[in-house]
Amino acid sequence: MLNKRVEEALNAQINAEFWSAYFYLSMSSYLAHAGYPGFSKWFGVQFKEEQDHAQIFVNYILSRGGKVTLKPIAEVKTEWTSPLNCFEETLAHENNVTAMINNLYSVALEEKDFATQSMLKWYIDEQVEEEKTVQDTIDNLRLIKDNGFGLYMLDKELGARTYTAPAQLSE
Repeated sequence: MLNKRVEEALNAQINAEFWSAYFYLSMSSYLAHAGYPGFSKWFGVQFKEEQDHAQIFVNYILSRGGKVTLKPIAEVKTEWTSPLNCFEETLAHENNVTAMINNLYSVALEEKDFATQSMLKWYIDEQVEEEKTVQDTIDNLRLIKDNGFGLYMLDKELGARTYTAPAQLSE
């Protein structure tokens, strides 16, 4: 049985993951409209990944006998100034998500919930990867500046990203 405090924290994280998905869908739409199909596709994959992250938490809560409680998703921003601005806001957001995951782990640790600690290790590793990928893209965008050919090439590169469902959803 899932500890009530852990269950509440996991449910809050589900809401945060769905908000993240909505946020990235908004960025994807903005970038598609702005003429960056590759950047748009990259954020479209992010949208799907965040939905997966929420679903993994849902499945976990249910597998431990807990109750999933979905809350309304808060409004997200719909306008940015550039692809760089999108990625800078993404990095700030991913830093916040990392803090939330770390807090979840702390709650599981305090409650001596070893199963939840184990499950959260995947998210901790995932956040390291997320932050590095976004920082690398920011570094590339800052190097490119306003070079149209550079933006075109990075747009093409990011557009090659493909969606892969996490192993946790195939279990």
